[in-house]
Amino acid sequence: MILTYHPGDSLAHRLDPRTKLFVQAAFALAIFAHTTPRGLAVFTVVTGGILAAGRVSPADPIRGFAPALPFLLIAPLVRTVSLSPLGIDPAAAVEPALASYRVLLVLVVSGVYLRTTSVRDSRAAVERLLPGRIGRFFGVGVALVFRFFPVLLADLRRVREASKARLGNERSLSERMRIIGTAGVRRAFARSDRLSLALRARCFAWNPTLPGLRLERRDYPVLVVGVAFVASVFV
Repeated sequence: MILTYHPGDSLAHRLDPRTKLFVQAAFALAIFAHTTPRGLAVFTVVTGGILAAGRVSPADPIRGFAPALPFLLIAPLVRTVSLSPLGIDPAAAVEPALASYRVLLVLVVSGVYLRTTSVRDSRAAVERLLPGRIGRFFGVGVALVFRFFPVLLADLRRVREASKARLGNERSLSERMRIIGTAGVRRAFARSDRLSLALRARCFAWNPTLPGLRLERRDYPVLVVGVAFVASVFV
């Protein structure tokens, strides 16, 4: 499942994208400063509130970031194994487990942003926050990544399904990785060529007419929450 924008009328949908970017960054900053059981318990409640504000199920961002989950699970397990002396130390898994859970909460909050913010709004927010050509460059990058990355993932999924239909799952792991990886790279380059041609055909411009952004009254309480996150780093 790929995380993409879904139109809606929730509070998160109606917030200015700059507000959401600020709160998301402040949340990540604060949670990295308070990676303790008590701190993570508080941020779990906050994450629940953010999910409710966007009317997003927690399962959606978790499924969307599924490729990263094995790494979050493996890190605590690896730390439990001690090589010198050889043995298992469960207490050593506590710190990496807290760190993995911290990253999971950040990913969930990011998933809410992706679900509730259109690509054009994200680009407009980046170009408003960063001046000049730098902002336009990063704005274009954000727009292309948001649109292009899900397409590449879908291509890889189709290649894997086609390989499986041809009994590719009976091949060795290295052979399956080679086939899927090679086909994925070929499709990525082909997509890039078509994207370049489409941009030229549509007279791609660095300064398109983007949606107007304006902070509304509902944005200010949310900005205060973001400021509180930043202030908590110094407490």
